[in-house]
Amino acid sequence: MQFSDEQILALAPDESSKKSGKDLANPAKWISKGANEMALWGECQGSGSKPYQTQIDIVNLAFKCSCPSRKFPCKHGIGLLLLYSRQAKDFSISEGPAWVSEWINKRAEKEENKTDKKDKPVDEAAQAKRQKAREQKVDDGLDELLLWIKDIIRNGIINIPEKTAAYYENVARRMVDAQAPGLAGMVRVLEDINFYKEGWQTLFLDQIVKIYLVIQGYKNTGSLNETLQNDIRSLIGFTQNQDELKVKQGIRDDWFVLGKQVSQEEQLTVERNWLFGIHTNQYALVLQFYVRNQVPSVTLTPGLVTDAELVFYSSSFPIRALVKQQFSTKNLLPVKAFQNWEEVVAKETANNSFYPFAEAYPFVIQQLKPVHFNNQWWLQDADQKMMAVAENYQGIWKLLSISGGEALPVAVLGKENKYTPLGAWYNHEYKIF
Repeated sequence: MQFSDEQILALAPDESSKKSGKDLANPAKWISKGANEMALWGECQGSGSKPYQTQIDIVNLAFKCSCPSRKFPCKHGIGLLLLYSRQAKDFSISEGPAWVSEWINKRAEKEENKTDKKDKPVDEAAQAKRQKAREQKVDDGLDELLLWIKDIIRNGIINIPEKTAAYYENVARRMVDAQAPGLAGMVRVLEDINFYKEGWQTLFLDQIVKIYLVIQGYKNTGSLNETLQNDIRSLIGFTQNQDELKVKQGIRDDWFVLGKQVSQEEQLTVERNWLFGIHTNQYALVLQFYVRNQVPSVTLTPGLVTDAELVFYSSSFPIRALVKQQFSTKNLLPVKAFQNWEEVVAKETANNSFYPFAEAYPFVIQQLKPVHFNNQWWLQDADQKMMAVAENYQGIWKLLSISGGEALPVAVLGKENKYTPLGAWYNHEYKIF
């Protein structure tokens, strides 16, 4: 398994870990180091009497270290993997010391226990009672939200830019109290609109209509098919049981990791991983939520391919998935791409006919080049048609430096007329933006 420096450094939790990891990618820092088909390991001399024991599962890409750092992965893990990617021949090949094999075996046992875990008996009566109470709270909250929307439409939106953040935040908090966190997030989107920019009215009304559709969909679930009912409930904030999902048959494929987006939502870190199935041509979104210093359950590295079984959430347009099982990690494989923007628009139209609520879709497009026109950056295809780059996108200069202004295969995330580049293929390597 071959990693690039860029892929390894993308795993670092912060800039200081990147810098320290680079410093530790030095043979002189390591007392011993070894490798086999399952793992890498090394002993790095620290400030104490005993060296730090660092180990890496290279099949499913996981890290462990005896150092006191609470960062994941720590600088020793980054340094060891960098050193291996540059000087693999200097690592002795062996079965590994006991502390490595014990860790690998425990990880395997943990996966088996997950698979074999039996469901605890469920108090169905109590569960039904809790569900009914929550649905009543949601109903009450939706009635208030619908009244708020009607007041906005009745009064007109000319004075909307004068509203303070509290105008939206009070409603969002009410939705949280009503156990409808999804709707709280949709209300906060209204708060984030730039009311000083021309065209804000369209963005505002589009979001109002989207909220209204979700409310009406929930109030008329009896007229919807099961998958669309699940979509509406998910948008409101109801979750699908992951244990029940994992019992279902998934889709095993070589999944290319196109990009990773990490954001903070209050006390949670939200990780969005965008994948593409090499053989199924299926796109997927793997969401992970964890608190600070917690280890995510699955490591997905942009630019690498993971042989895994994914189970998709029930939806009229299945794209969100969870990783049921990972088998191995592979190097770059060819990805089927759209030829031009016209094909992308046709696909988006088809997607929207099934699921009109998506914020963005991932696409791989065969030949795109960055173009600056009318004080804005665009992505131009082979037919000279262009789509705008999303505002405040920070990676445009990296795309320019890699491409030299020439067309490259590019992975993008977006919808309608705004797209964010996730990465591009250059000289048989996937460059992450």
